[in-house]
Amino acid sequence: QVQLAESGGGLVQAGGSLRLSCAASGRTFSNYAVAWFRQAPGKDREFVAVISWASGSPYSADSVKGRFTISRDIPKNTVYLQMNGLKPEDTAVYYCAAGNRGRVTVATLYNYWGQGTQVTVSS
Repeated sequence: QVQLAESGGGLVQAGGSLRLSCAASGRTFSNYAVAWFRQAPGKDREFVAVISWASGSPYSADSVKGRFTISRDIPKNTVYLQMNGLKPEDTAVYYCAAGNRGRVTVATLYNYWGQGTQVTVSS
């Protein structure tokens, strides 16, 4: 069993930056992929970025490439999402997820989820 807890959300103005954290407890992340998804009001849950815990290899959605960076801190059992150049359309609840089916981009394929952290970008 893996338990995830997101933090770092908040209200920022367009063009600002924010760093989200996903802290894990329970079983190790080894052999897992850890991903960030987001869900805006009235929209489906959207893939943002994913990282292989073992290799550190990242993959990001086209909508955030060049602006968002996913990374991991092995000693802290934490995955980060550094968000730069934030836009109003980035406003959403951001969720951390972990799974053992590779670096997939489909939300339903992830086994463990955090409770989410709100990111609001004002214009």
